[in-house]
Amino acid sequence: MNANWLINMVLRRVIGRLVNRGVDAGFRAMHNDPQSSGQRKETEEERAERERIRAMRQARRAKRNSNS
Repeated sequence: MNANWLINMVLRRVIGRLVNRGVDAGFRAMHNDPQSSGQRKETEEERAERERIRAMRQARRAKRNSNS
């Protein structure tokens, strides 16, 4: 057993694990279920808050653009 053989064996296992991890992440990303990909379903309060902020930003943009 020489050092070259040992390094190649370790690299082959590490790279194999990384490739498998990437393939698994790709499958999870392509899956439609939001819970499986790490995303969570938003609550009604969160959606309402996001809409409120969006409306404020649109009003600010409209005011800024009308003054120009």
